[in-house]
Amino acid sequence: MDRTNTLLIAACDAYVRRGKPTHPEMEQFEALALRLFPAAGPHARAKAAAILVRADLLSPALEGLIAEHIGDDLVRWINMAASLSEKTMLDLIARQDSDIAAALARRADPSNIVLAKLFQMNSRKVYRALAANGAVSLRGAYLSALARSAHMDHIVAESLAARADFDAALLAPAFFDVTDAARIKVIRAFAGRATPAAPIKRTIEQIAVANAELTRALMKLFSENRRPEVTRLLAQITGLDEVRCGQIAHDVTGAALFVVLRAFGCTAQDGLKVLIHATAHDQDRSKALADFVSLFESVPQDSMAYLMSAWRGEVNLLELVKPEYQPFTEESRRTPVAPARNPAIDQAIEALARIGARRAG
Repeated sequence: MDRTNTLLIAACDAYVRRGKPTHPEMEQFEALALRLFPAAGPHARAKAAAILVRADLLSPALEGLIAEHIGDDLVRWINMAASLSEKTMLDLIARQDSDIAAALARRADPSNIVLAKLFQMNSRKVYRALAANGAVSLRGAYLSALARSAHMDHIVAESLAARADFDAALLAPAFFDVTDAARIKVIRAFAGRATPAAPIKRTIEQIAVANAELTRALMKLFSENRRPEVTRLLAQITGLDEVRCGQIAHDVTGAALFVVLRAFGCTAQDGLKVLIHATAHDQDRSKALADFVSLFESVPQDSMAYLMSAWRGEVNLLELVKPEYQPFTEESRRTPVAPARNPAIDQAIEALARIGARRAG
């Protein structure tokens, strides 16, 4: 046993020192290792596997020996290995260990077969790793699976929101679970695009004639900080449940309220009057208000009605991947257009100054 232990460690060390072995050399070492590993002691097997991970070239059989005997360092090896064969990855997935599978999901080299197996696992750890892995192409069944996962896991939603290759509009049901910046990104994803018919549109059309009264009522309630009454008013006119309306009423960033205002046809001129009173006053908000002006001008009313219907679970968001619902305007990358001076922004900033002056007084 002692001689077997010594020979196994020496053989692994020699193989690693060889650099990049020839194919016959790798086959010879593989045959020797397959005989020595089962005969050696547990400590020697673990030490030999730890040595072998430094080899420049490993066959699937040698990777299997490492995976079997490296013990607690298995996940670290998966994260650090320059390459892993498809067979090794599939064998590791077969263990049904979420930590091991998540480590594989973070790698840049999983094959489609490996990815298919990973997506079949019912594990938050695995889906969080897949969502953050830029090497995973977001299309087809993979896109659908991650979009559905985002609705149940805010970490998946945040990871997808940070990706440039993901349509943030698909995060509409997770709107209230993501950061303020991600909420704005979700709204921007609806700019310049058509959307399917929204069931909530009928409700909106019934009270569309009262837009002016609606904005005046909201502005008064927000100015007096009567947010519980805002909650009840929103519940009456939108058909959303009171919990959701409470989230909208208490969202001091204004993003959720913008969705409602735009869905009911408010323009920047009227919408900003409400947002000024509804949003936080503890920082310079001129940029935020300018952003909202841009959104009022670029985001269609129907798309925000569709977003509200998504909050109610009435639509299938995956319809948005159809060609007819893709964004049809893109910003020029060569000649950026300077935004025109908008009087609504100037009026909003002046209103902010007046609010600050009244509070200081």
